[in-house]
Order: sequence, then C-alpha cells, then structure tokens
Amino acid sequence: MLVAVLWLPGVCGAQGYTYKGPSTYPAAAPAPAPYGTTRPAAPAPTPMKIEEVEALVAPLALYPDSLLAQILMASTYPLEVVQAERWVKANPSLKDNAAELNKLTWDPSVKSLLDFPQVLTMMSEKLDWTVKLGDAFIADQKVVMDAVQKLRGKAYSQGNLKDSNEQKVKVEVTAATATQPSAQVIVVESAQPNVVYVPSYNPTVVYGGWPYPAYPPVYYPPSYVAGTALVSFGVGMAVGAAWGHAWGGCNWGHSEVDVDINRNTNFNSNIDREAFRSEQNERQTNRQGNQDARQGSRDSRQGNRQAGGGAGGASTFQHNPSHRQGVAYRDAGTTEKFRGAGSSQQMSQARESYRGRTEAGRTAPNSNSGGQLKSLNNSGARGSSPGGGSTGTRSSGLNGAGSSGSTARSDSSRGQASRSSSSYSGSRGGSSGGGGGARSSGGGGGARSGGGGSRGGGGGRGGGRR
Repeated sequence: MLVAVLWLPGVCGAQGYTYKGPSTYPAAAPAPAPYGTTRPAAPAPTPMKIEEVEALVAPLALYPDSLLAQILMASTYPLEVVQAERWVKANPSLKDNAAELNKLTWDPSVKSLLDFPQVLTMMSEKLDWTVKLGDAFIADQKVVMDAVQKLRGKAYSQGNLKDSNEQKVKVEVTAATATQPSAQVIVVESAQPNVVYVPSYNPTVVYGGWPYPAYPPVYYPPSYVAGTALVSFGVGMAVGAAWGHAWGGCNWGHSEVDVDINRNTNFNSNIDREAFRSEQNERQTNRQGNQDARQGSRDSRQGNRQAGGGAGGASTFQHNPSHRQGVAYRDAGTTEKFRGAGSSQQMSQARESYRGRTEAGRTAPNSNSGGQLKSLNNSGARGSSPGGGSTGTRSSGLNGAGSSGSTARSDSSRGQASRSSSSYSGSRGGSSGGGGGARSSGGGGGARSGGGGSRGGGGGRGGGRR
C-alpha cells in the first residue's frame, strides 16, 4: 500500500514551529572516514555514580587489604572467576599443588583466590555484581578505593571495625603527593600473615544504615544472624601455594592497587615470576602511546615508583584484556581502549550475529561468539563447562518459528513424525502444512523450505488426507 505524503508550505510556520537543530535533535552519524585517515576517538566512558560504586564495594570494604586487592583485580576477569570456582570444587586437594597451579592459565589474582572457595562462590553466584565491580575498577581505581575508605570510616565510627583476634585495624595518615593531598586512611590487616579471616556482615547495617535505597548493596553469604555481633568471622583460611600468586596490595597513598611480582614468595617459590614480569612490561610498553592525559600522568607516577623500587618493584595494576576471554566491556570507549579501534563496532556486529539477526546467526545457532558470560549466567554456577554453547542460543536456534508454541510442537510426536520424512503428507505434524508445518521450528523446514511448508512439498491444508 502506498502512502502519500503531503507537504503544505507555511502550515508548520503558521503554528509557530521552529527547527532547533542539534541542540534538540541528535546529530546525524558522521560518514565513515576515508581509507587511510585516522579513526575518531571513541566516546569517553560514562562514569558510575558514587552511590552505585559504594553499593558495589560495600560487601567487601571491611575485608583485609591483602584479600580486597586480589578480589578487585580478579573481578575484571569474571569468566576466569567462574572457571576457578568450578575447578576448586572439583579439585579441592590440588589448590596447594604448585605444579598443578602452574598448569592453570588464569590471571594470578584469580589463582590466588583458590585459597578462598567461599569468596569464589560469592563472585560466581553473584556474577552480575562481579562484572559491575570489575567495570568500576577498570574505569577508575581511585573512585573505587575512595569508596572503600568512606565505608570503612562509617563502620569505624559506629564501632563495627576494630581490632580483634582475627584482624588488626590501623588509622594512618598518607603522605601528600603531587596529585593527592595528605589523607587519613584505615588499614585492615590479618592478625597472622599466614591465616586470613573473611568477615561476615550485613552491609545495610554495619555502616550505620544504608543511605541509598536506589542502590542496595549485594549481601552474601547470608550467615549473619540478627542480634549477634554485626561483624563475625568464620574459620580462618590458612593460605598456601595459591597465595603465592597474591601479588596485589592496596596503595592508599595513591588510591590504587599495586602489583609486586615478588610479593609472597615464601608461599610458593615454584612460579616463573620472570615470565610474568616480562609480559607485564611488554603490555605496559605497548599501551604507552595510547594513553590519554589522565592515564599518562598515572603512568608517569608509576614509572617513578618503578624507578625507585628497581627491578621487581611495585607497579599500578593494569588490566590484561587477554584474560577477559571475550566478556564485553561496559561501553564502547573501554572496549576500544583494550581491544583496539573499531572493536566496539565489531563486537556489536558479533552480538547481532549471535542473536540470529543475520545469516551467520541462523547457520550456526550454537556458536558462542561474545556470549560466554551470558551462557554461564543462564546455566548457573554449577552448570555446563565454561564457554559451552549449550545455553544462551535459543533466540538464534528458533529463528523462523511462527509462534511461541512451536517449541512444544517441535518436541512432540507430531513434530518428530514431520522431521522423519520431508515429503510425508499423511501426518498431522504441522499446524498448516503437510510434513512439518510452516510454524514448526524443527520439522521438515520452514514456510519456504521443502517437505511440507505452506509452499513446499506435501501441499497446504488439503494435501494431508486422501
């Protein structure tokens, strides 16, 4: 049907309409840059609200600094966290076997958490929270670390963060730097260096009431009992070989996490630390030319610390995208920062293909491009192996189905009969066609394919009975 469009000059003007330009309407997308020209920079990431960041760190702000640093780094590799949680459940006796740990290809921060199965379980089962925490830490370490200190200050003033047999709490004053003034910080350390206690508390209570109802904090594990101490401790975890990979530490003076590859050598000396150091240096060198002004200042500060510490000195944590394993970043700017120019557009195209909106999505419905994390989240922490294509592909696998009821029909005996013979016309397998029906997702083809669709062999409604 053709629709005529009538343009009446002056009518709009008579009603007082004035075109306001880009200030009211979004500007058209820029034309693709000619070949050989510089691609425009990706938009800057949209910062998270402070309230949201505080809600993300609330469940672990009172953890010992050493454990907190590993969790923050590991959260940027959510798929490896899920894999580690499954591995330690299947192999509980191997986490102290240095040779077996060397076979694992995960980031060292993830390996270090094998000594804390309950932490891995929390991060795996609360996967959405883990991903958001990692996104916040990648976007701005300082904002995350400052949020931790703000919440610690609240718990401390409420009398809920103090010395105990399990932990030591110290209030320190950091030295002023060229980029940060002097500040008072709260440091939490384990009472014993080889035993770490994980505190359990309700984050909506321990800080004196939660002020952001729009951003409720995650609460896990649910072991807190009303009427008991607001902060309790379970059995201390004796750290072992896995803790030899715990190279992160909280640098409160710069509000960031530092990585010292020579940290915790006494727990595991069977680690090729030089290989990790070479990889770290190469990654940092490759990124030097792409840093913006803010990141450049951080790199300069980091270089000064490295020069002061010599070989093996601490350096600022730098996210390694090779351990991200295809999990999408929060925005296009972060994607292009870690995966190169144009990668955000490629990821968008991959998602379209995965959803079955292109021919590639239809011909390979069980492929898992860019959908690993979705598959894991849908299958649960104890489901199929990481990266499996058995879940998360329903939308592409059912492409072309006529209605939601086609799923049941394709699994019924009628659907089975229609699939057994593409030319069979005596069955009632299709709702409107002979050997499979136009609305069956599994039987004999779709509406345009052979074997019994409304246009295929076997006829329409009258072709099935003689």
